[in-house]
Amino acid sequence: MDYVAQQAMNALSFGAEYALLALGLAIVFSIMELVNFAHGEIIAVGGYTMVAMAALALSNPLIVIGAAVLAAVAGSMLLERVAFRPVRYADPTTGLLTAFGVSIVLQNLFLLLVSPRPIAVTSLYFLDWPVDLGAIRVSSLQLFEALTTAVVIVALMLFLRRTVLGLAMRAASLDFEMVRLSGIRANRVFAMAFAISGLLAGIACVFIMARRGSVDPHLGFDPVLKAFVACVVGGFGSLPGAVLGGFLLGAVEVAMLVMLPQSLGGMTDAFVFGIIAMVLIWRPDGILSPPVEKGDKI
Repeated sequence: MDYVAQQAMNALSFGAEYALLALGLAIVFSIMELVNFAHGEIIAVGGYTMVAMAALALSNPLIVIGAAVLAAVAGSMLLERVAFRPVRYADPTTGLLTAFGVSIVLQNLFLLLVSPRPIAVTSLYFLDWPVDLGAIRVSSLQLFEALTTAVVIVALMLFLRRTVLGLAMRAASLDFEMVRLSGIRANRVFAMAFAISGLLAGIACVFIMARRGSVDPHLGFDPVLKAFVACVVGGFGSLPGAVLGGFLLGAVEVAMLVMLPQSLGGMTDAFVFGIIAMVLIWRPDGILSPPVEKGDKI
């Protein structure tokens, strides 16, 4: 039972990370119908900000975390203004290609201007220490990640349902033209969507960096790829679907790590995506996608 509980905590931790990133992708897609594959580079922006803080001899963990999250928010809003706003009303394929292009450009900028090698970040080690919960021992990082994700989900739900801008974003996810006709500025809605997306990426970056301890130009590629899969499984554009898909993907990934023999350990992702493919055969539009008509995605 102790082993099962430990693996359940691992699944919860991975699922929380994927849920945060999937939410960031889903909230932009729900309003702009844009799959922002440059989301992973926003995570790298947060990581390199931590490196810059260390270079400036600012090692206070709260300052480092705050700077990383703010840098992710600023980076996401800058991408919206410079790269995505000009193609806002273009064909969705144009937006998709733009996102891929921005991702490649940023990765190469990190390679050329910073370093192609991983750079260590040691200021977040304080987040990872053993905690005894009865007969099992877990990492404090797992608890912080799960609790933070729960708080973020609740806060985002309250924002979307209790504030004027949040209600405007929900309405925009259904009928953006009607929202514009009602007098709400389009730029404000889009900028807020990217700001929230950047905030979620920044928070996820803190936990990824605390776990990995280093940053490199490709830091965000794998997490965002899996977050994209989580969005597809849950129902792209649905925020509850993104959360469900993230936790489901985390649970399946840990289950495969436990169940597969050591000789097949390198094929974990293949088995995970195979299971996801079977889920999509059952629900091609995602588990929480509306069955007939377009519903309230947010």
